[in-house]
Amino acid sequence: MEGEPEGLVEDSNSLDPSALGFMCGLEIHQQLNSGKLHSRQPSMLYELGIESVPPNWKRVERKLNATSGESGTVDVAARFEQRRKRSFVYIQCPNSGLIELDDAPPSGLDDDALDIAMTIATLLEIHPVEVLQTMRKQVVDGSNTSGFQRTTLIGTSGKIKTEKGDVGVDVLLLEEDSARKLDTRSTKNGEQVVYILDRLGIPLVEIATSPDIIDPDHAKETARTIGSLLRSTRSVRRGLGTIRQDLNVSIACGDRVEIKGTQDLEWVPQIIRLEMARQLHFYRLANELRANQNLPALPVHRNQDSSDVEQKVAEKVSQIIPLKLHNVTDVFGENESKMVKNILNTENNNALALGLSLPGFTGKLGSKKLDKNGAQLPRLGRELASAAKLAGVKGIFHSGELPAYGISQSETDACKQILGDCFVLCLAPKWQAELALEAVHERAKLAYHRISQEVRNVVIRKGSPEDGTTTAMRPLPGSARMYPETDVPVRFFDEEDWERIQSNMPPTAEERLAKLQPLGLSENQIEALLGAELDDIIHDPFGDGSPLPEGVSAKAWTSLILDRTVSEIASEVDIPQNDVPYALLCLALACRDQGNMTREGLIPLSSKALNQGVWPTDRDVMLSWFTTTAEEDGFKPADSASIETIVDEILAERADFIAERGMGAMGPLMGVILGKLGKGADGKKVSAILKERLSN
Repeated sequence: MEGEPEGLVEDSNSLDPSALGFMCGLEIHQQLNSGKLHSRQPSMLYELGIESVPPNWKRVERKLNATSGESGTVDVAARFEQRRKRSFVYIQCPNSGLIELDDAPPSGLDDDALDIAMTIATLLEIHPVEVLQTMRKQVVDGSNTSGFQRTTLIGTSGKIKTEKGDVGVDVLLLEEDSARKLDTRSTKNGEQVVYILDRLGIPLVEIATSPDIIDPDHAKETARTIGSLLRSTRSVRRGLGTIRQDLNVSIACGDRVEIKGTQDLEWVPQIIRLEMARQLHFYRLANELRANQNLPALPVHRNQDSSDVEQKVAEKVSQIIPLKLHNVTDVFGENESKMVKNILNTENNNALALGLSLPGFTGKLGSKKLDKNGAQLPRLGRELASAAKLAGVKGIFHSGELPAYGISQSETDACKQILGDCFVLCLAPKWQAELALEAVHERAKLAYHRISQEVRNVVIRKGSPEDGTTTAMRPLPGSARMYPETDVPVRFFDEEDWERIQSNMPPTAEERLAKLQPLGLSENQIEALLGAELDDIIHDPFGDGSPLPEGVSAKAWTSLILDRTVSEIASEVDIPQNDVPYALLCLALACRDQGNMTREGLIPLSSKALNQGVWPTDRDVMLSWFTTTAEEDGFKPADSASIETIVDEILAERADFIAERGMGAMGPLMGVILGKLGKGADGKKVSAILKERLSN
């Protein structure tokens, strides 16, 4: 790059990725459809909030400490988490045992999960490793009871084909998912986080691409391509939270940032563009601050940074902004704000108001403003608040936004007398306020430097991104977090294993389409089947390779599994939709198409078979049960003669109505006739007879 980076922070869509030295790679995390990776427990989630967890489920409380990795140093992210003084409560659910609680050594890699990972490796053209060594990756945020995540390198150096060019795949990993956070509580001894262990240990693959993505829209295309490839295996889990995209983004005047929390692909370009604008803003702010203190400017590219220069700048900045905290609680003795009073007057919490002076930052903290697309513009005040919140406080007040939030002009002026024109306040228990303001102090000093490498999180409101902006989570972890897992034996993957994988590769998208086209389905049905990954059910309804029962057409079978039948049966029986057996539905359809059960009987009789434990059983026995029960419960179809008799009676009774409405009378008359025929009515047959009579 030559010259200062150009572009309007206020219009992130106008930023030129190429001119700004844009670099981007993805990390895709996809859960696999198998048992847990190291414990052989089933992979299932309990849809429970903290209020609805059964009281008899065991709870265990722990604290986690960072340890040194294989290199002998403590990882920076792990050290940061330990400073937050958090404790963790783990709820043991039915699919979590001693391994999930870290009270027993793990089992080896799950065979099914490994096969799925190797299948994905083949699709990505990965170069596999021959020896699978499970590693421990330190995670001290409490989401793993052991303090680390188990991860195994599967292979390296693959690629993904996209319309804008190939994107390299640096690594493919097989690892265990983390526990799910249910609640966060404040206590006098620190923050307490509650996790449930249902998700802990579910296998997932991590796909990390090379930084070959050329622009924000290419990132979306790449993520979509990888998602389609993963789903083509028919061995990955579907649904919200089963796949997650992390974005690694940088521009030349900034540095690498990892953005988590990207669930919706439509938001990917917006999130990336806003991060480019954020990095550009803080590069410019750093040079403004340096100019005000007669310090050397940052180079336009991070590769030109001088460690000696940055060290001298850091020493000077430490003199400009000393870490000196002031107790200003007395200033708020007469404060009438409910929020302030609730914090400071709570008994036994040792709460106070602490202040930190920020000399040199007057007018630099910013205020809330929106860009051309309605997203919050980057500002230092928001970054300082983000740093403080990592200590567990709800927020901070800075002088640039006061008076406000129940803090008066006189109180603001009193704080300025003590702290100077630019300052930050934190109202919290003493230990927490000190930790929060220490984090604010560190972030303020970093404003003089190039942005630091860190992990950020998309701001979520009501389940969706608020505007695509992000907040800081923790420092970007380094290599010190990894060391070998001595409890899991090394596993070898030889030629025989690879031949087995190669001979069982899933069909390509083109092959799946070609197999559906001869079945007489509409284009919409084919598209819906492939989108819902149900095409295998069409060809193999019983899961053993046997064809559809005699008399059942592929079109009728497709219509059944694409309508609401499955969800209605699941609701009737109170089971997940995935647990409704397609084989049972296929036999119910066969009974209907053989003329032994009405269309209206399919859902109630299938539900009855599941509720009464009739299913699973032999197919002939099941067909016989449907036929017998349809007659007993009034779902046996009425014969044509009976239908014709009823239709003729109704037509005679409503002759005047028919004379007035003509064919428009068909809808109202259908309701009357079906009501008279009861459960045994076949709507399709009734409609055909009524239409014929009205036409004549």
